[in-house]
Amino acid sequence: QVQLVESGGGLVQAGGSLRLSCAASGTIFRINTMAWYRQAPGKQRELVAHITSGGTTNYADSVKGRFTISKDNAKNTVYLQMDSLKPEDTAVYHCNADITIRWGRSGNNYWGQGTQVTVSS
Repeated sequence: QVQLVESGGGLVQAGGSLRLSCAASGTIFRINTMAWYRQAPGKQRELVAHITSGGTTNYADSVKGRFTISKDNAKNTVYLQMDSLKPEDTAVYHCNADITIRWGRSGNNYWGQGTQVTVSS
């Protein structure tokens, strides 16, 4: 079994910063990709940032230049550094990962439980 556990959410004023962490644990052969999604009340879940095993990153236009995704392979952990936060960044942020649990098998998709980020104006 694989678990994704997020941490680092909270309440911050507009213009402030937060750093989210997501640690993967369990039976892991290879982490293929990791990503952060968010879902605001009444809205669909949207991709915020994505990082491949090779370190290639991709961002939603709304967070480019403000958010940075990174990873620590040794710790099976992905981070989301969020700077210049805006009230519209308020949402539940979910970690997502595509993980291969055994050699020769295809990857499976896993989700964390989510962490609340609230940005006050």
